[in-house]
Amino acid sequence: MQTQHFPVIVVGGGQAGLAMSWCLTQRGVKHIILERSHLGWAWQAQRWDSFCLVTPNWQCRLPGFPYDGDDPDGFMVKAQIIDYLRRYAASFNAPLTEGVNVERITKQGNRFYLATSVGPYSADRVVIAVGNYHQPRFPALAARLPEAIVQVHSSAYRNAAQLPPGEVLVVGSAQSGAQIAEDLHLSGRQVHLCVGSAPRVARFYRGRDVVAWLEDMGHYRLTVDDHPLGEDARRKTNHYVTGRDGGRDIDLRAFALQGMKLYGRLLDYEGGQLSVADDLARNLDAADATSQKIKDSIDQWISEQGISAPVEPRYQPVWQPTETSHHIDLSRLSAIVWAVGFHTDFSWIDLPAFNQQGYPRHQRGISTVPGLYFLGLPWLWTWGSGRFEGVGDDAQYLAAQMLAESENRDVRIPHAG
Repeated sequence: MQTQHFPVIVVGGGQAGLAMSWCLTQRGVKHIILERSHLGWAWQAQRWDSFCLVTPNWQCRLPGFPYDGDDPDGFMVKAQIIDYLRRYAASFNAPLTEGVNVERITKQGNRFYLATSVGPYSADRVVIAVGNYHQPRFPALAARLPEAIVQVHSSAYRNAAQLPPGEVLVVGSAQSGAQIAEDLHLSGRQVHLCVGSAPRVARFYRGRDVVAWLEDMGHYRLTVDDHPLGEDARRKTNHYVTGRDGGRDIDLRAFALQGMKLYGRLLDYEGGQLSVADDLARNLDAADATSQKIKDSIDQWISEQGISAPVEPRYQPVWQPTETSHHIDLSRLSAIVWAVGFHTDFSWIDLPAFNQQGYPRHQRGISTVPGLYFLGLPWLWTWGSGRFEGVGDDAQYLAAQMLAESENRDVRIPHAG
């Protein structure tokens, strides 16, 4: 088949790929977006029915297309997110080709070659905008569990009715795990939750959404270079909170008072029982401490700026673990929801652009391989990089860098038209 050539190919048609396309379109750069499935696929196929954003709608700031609805302080549900993306693509007639799986990328000289499910492509530059949630992660012990236990990854969970009647174990307490545990709990199911080291954050504090305070304080513009953990920040677990029903805290202690069974980290399976670590109290305390620390920073900001804001009493734990169980009887369970994350898989990119762990080596999205870029990764540059709020700034930067590099290279980027 004849190779189709484009000056720039963007791989991935989610919010990152669309943001990149908008920036290239504004600069008159001819390009194409290759999307494996369809626009909004991840939001539609890998989110549960009650899913909504955990950041307010006003933070949706894709370049050239800020949130335009009538509920800026609300939290878009799944269908609204997909509609937002579709309208964004239509607003500038994004050159999106759906149903094209990029199977391999190589490079010869200054040109990239892409083997795809519909034939070969080539490009002078390639932007990888596929995020880093690629392969659902399951612990090794999952393969040893009885077949009678239904096992579902968080990306495949939809609602409580999807699971067989009976008690359900959720493993993992980061954003997905905590919200799925809440969803099951609100449906009336008996939920068991293995609590890990994920931090939590309050939804509202001193009269405003905490996100609004952090936005004013510049936290979403904090760069990975300025973060105390440096590049290790990219491996941090997100704080759990929810935008459900207008937004609220997720307080696992309150769930425990209402009957949810909480445990420490899952360790192993043997003799019909799952063993768990003796770290539940420590994990709950650490999550609360993070929330309190964020409130401390807000208090300091309010004081320094001379802002008039209502005073709010600090959170007091409503429940403490007393007789902590070190085992979970598997015979009590009908299903397990694994909310333990994803494997990152860039193995289809046959280029020396990755570290020993298979993660991209880059500086603000500019790969160590000339002409190859990454966009939409968490903490690509700032705290907002992997979000609707910050991905546009990264896309603008990469588009500007491409044009600047083009002026200094033999291969220049042809403009559309």
